[in-house]
Amino acid sequence: MGDYYTQLQDQLTSSMNSTNSAMQGILIWTIVASILAIVGSILIYFLFIKSKTDFKGSLKTLKDYLSGDMIHIEALAKLFYYAALIYVILTSINSLIMIGVAGSNAGSCILDFFEKLLLGPIIVRFIFEIIMMFIRIWKNTDKMADKK
Repeated sequence: MGDYYTQLQDQLTSSMNSTNSAMQGILIWTIVASILAIVGSILIYFLFIKSKTDFKGSLKTLKDYLSGDMIHIEALAKLFYYAALIYVILTSINSLIMIGVAGSNAGSCILDFFEKLLLGPIIVRFIFEIIMMFIRIWKNTDKMADKK
């Protein structure tokens, strides 16, 4: 009996040491990554964005993108909308898979499936419309400010 507890304690100690080493490695990498991010962003800002050099071609496009002159939020919103729509539709199938699992009622699972299949895309579209409304308001106020 004593041998079992000694063995269990040794395994626990070994596991804790391994976890401790992993956490130390994660902490060190987090510090290194933070320092690299700060130094890199300072270098990009002063050597590339603030530079008075007239860039051409893809370097100009990259400079415009990094400086915020090119805004892609509308395209990203559409991309996230499509992804969310597909996700909601595909995850509604989970309700059908749950039929017969852990005592689930088949009728409630089927009702849940149709509820998610019909209401999910409507809710996703509603949220997308609100986001697009704010984007379009921002674009219109930006155009009005440019006219002045």
